This record gives sequence, C-alpha cells and structure tokens, in this order.
Amino acid sequence: MEIDYSQIKVIGFDADDTLWINETYFRDAELEFAKLLSPFETANKIDQELFKMEMKNLPVYGYGVKGFVLSMVEMALELSNNTVSNQTISSILDIGKIMINKEVELLEGVEQVLQQLSKKYKLIVATKGDLLDQERKLEKSGLLDYFHHIEVLSDKKEANYSKLLNHLDIKPSEFLMIGNSLKSDILPLINIKASAIHVPFHTTWLHEQVDVNVNQSKQYKTIKSLLDLPKLLQ
Repeated sequence: MEIDYSQIKVIGFDADDTLWINETYFRDAELEFAKLLSPFETANKIDQELFKMEMKNLPVYGYGVKGFVLSMVEMALELSNNTVSNQTISSILDIGKIMINKEVELLEGVEQVLQQLSKKYKLIVATKGDLLDQERKLEKSGLLDYFHHIEVLSDKKEANYSKLLNHLDIKPSEFLMIGNSLKSDILPLINIKASAIHVPFHTTWLHEQVDVNVNQSKQYKTIKSLLDLPKLLQ
C-alpha cells in the first residue's frame, strides 16, 4: 500500500538514536556496572535485575541518564545487601557523568537531510528524556537552527502527541514523525491518524521493543537511513 505524504507540513524527529547515538552508551554503561557488581552476582543476573529496577523507577525518575544512575545505585545496594563500598557508589556516579559528558555523535546524513527538508517543511524535535540533558545534547549537536520547536516529553503515548499537536496547532493529517522506536515514535502516531516513518537503530532498549501486527505494519514505512527520507517524501 502506498502512503501519501503530500499533505505533510510538519515533520517531527525523535532525538536519541534517530539524530545521534545514544543507546550504545547505555549498553556500555551496563557492562561497566556489571563489572563493578561482579563480586555479588553474575553479569546476566545483574543486567536482568537492573532492567527491573529501571522499570520500577520509571514513574518516579522518568527517562534519561539521571534516572538510570539512581537505578544503578539502588540496584548496587540491593544486590550487595547494603554492603557495597563508597568507592563503588562513586564509580557508579562516574559512569553517569561520563555518559552525560559524551560528545554528540550524529548519525549518517542527519544534518544534510535536515538542511534539505527545512526548505519545505517545519521541523520539530519530539523526544523523551531528561530536559537538561536533552537541551545540552541539542546545543552540542549544532542542529538547533533547523528546528522551529523542541519538545521534551515525559512519555510518548497517544495523549502526549495529541497534546503537542494541539499546542502547536498542527493537524494530525499534516504531521509526520520520524524515529527509531516502533513503540514510541511510530504506533502512537498511527493511532492518532498522523504519519510515521521508522528508521531502525542497530540496538533497541528492551522497554522499547514491541510486536507489530500485519495491519499496523502497512500503515508506516521503514527506511534504512535518514538519507532515504527526502526521496520518499518527493
């Protein structure tokens, strides 16, 4: 089924793992954390328990590095039965600081595509995460001038997107979302009668993994790279 993009006036972009690399740094951090906690448990068990802790804490801390670090600290205390050393806690905090201070590494073709699309469409960022951290990354990215609006959402469900579109006076039929997560960037948009294009990243956080039925899969396109986007919209 061909999808008609002729009515699109505004394009929204997810940030992490759509504009720049992000999830890779979380995977690296999890490996470092498992090494620190290796006296108490196996790497596989640590990984599983940390994910459970993150899920438990999501309603409290939200998304982003800071919530991740707090979950690591809590997990370290739990796995060690409160015997973990101050030095280990300090090392966990250092993992978070290293993540926050990472250089922003843009994905292939991002600036080229934004430059091209900004001539015809209004571009916005609609992303999850910690507000301060996402603002910092956008500043470091050098991409701010391409966007009319930046929105850091507490979550990416239908209600969040509907509220955003209403706030910006955008009709769903005129909005296209671009992102790497089927759960957060694609399916909610389809459900509110907007458009979406999936650009997979090579690794996906377990929380963002979701099964898609045949009917849903016909309602969006998947492209290998953002470089394929301008041609698809012609």
